[in-house]
Amino acid sequence: MTAQVNSNSAVLAHFTLKLADGTTAESTHSNGKPALFRLGDGSLSAALEQQLLGLRVGEKCTFTLQPEAAFGSENPDLIQFFSRRDFTETGVPDVGTIMLFTAMDGSEMPGMVREVAEDSITVDFNHPLAGRTVTFDIEVLEIDPRQEVKHADIIG
Repeated sequence: MTAQVNSNSAVLAHFTLKLADGTTAESTHSNGKPALFRLGDGSLSAALEQQLLGLRVGEKCTFTLQPEAAFGSENPDLIQFFSRRDFTETGVPDVGTIMLFTAMDGSEMPGMVREVAEDSITVDFNHPLAGRTVTFDIEVLEIDPRQEVKHADIIG
């Protein structure tokens, strides 16, 4: 086990993500299962990794990241419009439903139904926290844990 978080550490931590209005967007405390973050693998923003560097086991920190440094800004190109006919197999979804869509390359990507109109359905493929300022409360439980833990998938 390493003494402090460095640029290629695996970090087992509990975290809570809060929005600017104070509401909790996600928390590992709710299910009692900490998350594993692997620095340097491209899954975390550079700003988030920077906040984790130097932390030690048992330390807690709180910091706020602007949208560009957290989950990115909302991209209007990721809002797509579909015909109701595109949903004949699944049925017309409700607003707020998250569905998996198959991309041209065969990969799957989640999209949230934003609007259901008379002849079209609007689906947003942005990360649910894109465009939002978020505050992280993080507690480091282990650094470079020996057992394999499923990689954290923060909201999405």
